[in-house]
Amino acid sequence: MILNQRQQELLEWVQRAGHVSVDEMAHHFGVAPQTIRRDINQLADERKLHRVHGGASAHSSVENVEYSTRKDMRSDEKERIAKLVAEHIPNHASVFMNLGTTSEAVARALHNHIGLRVITNNPHIAMTMCHYRDSEVVLAGGVMRPKDYGICGEATIEFIRQFRVDYAVLGVACIEMDGTLRDFEMRETRTSEAIIAQARNVFLVADHSKFGRPSLVQMGHLRQVTALFTDSAVPEALLPVLQEAGTELYIASE
Repeated sequence: MILNQRQQELLEWVQRAGHVSVDEMAHHFGVAPQTIRRDINQLADERKLHRVHGGASAHSSVENVEYSTRKDMRSDEKERIAKLVAEHIPNHASVFMNLGTTSEAVARALHNHIGLRVITNNPHIAMTMCHYRDSEVVLAGGVMRPKDYGICGEATIEFIRQFRVDYAVLGVACIEMDGTLRDFEMRETRTSEAIIAQARNVFLVADHSKFGRPSLVQMGHLRQVTALFTDSAVPEALLPVLQEAGTELYIASE
């Protein structure tokens, strides 16, 4: 199912809020309640949210949206973010790249770079970048999860600890207003923590839907992040947190 703009925004709203009523959504989007109910029915049939009396609710803070859906959501915003990140990574750099569709967008945006050394636990990134000019890709070992082919686990962490790289490009499920970073799975967050520890510069890539989104497992804090790359203005409450953390902010506007 390819989501239209309203359905994408509706799904992200439900994910952030946990529960939204039909009337709220109809008023917000300026459409009839019947239109919203059809959207909810379609999204529920695709198991992207729960259909409840009078509205819709998110699956939970422990379950991410399916990879096939995430890959198509906010694709324009991710491409803008990726292009901006690529401008801040020089040729002949060493780069960690983790799981996530925004990280994959950055991999594509680096196609004109030369001499990169890339370490990743994301096979999608490895396949994208292995033919880049004078570049080398090292794919981490570990347990591969079938839903998106991501590689995680203790073996992955031990592998990552062998390297010290110039840059880490990290996707994330949630940035809370106090600067806490979260994701859905403990093995994935522990792997990302290892990547952060082994990088001289950490670039966090997150579109605006990630601010305040419910997610279960703590991954770190903005204090560990060199720069945050996003697609629109961040919530006001987050600005002093970024300043205190010393995290640079880059906005990939249209």
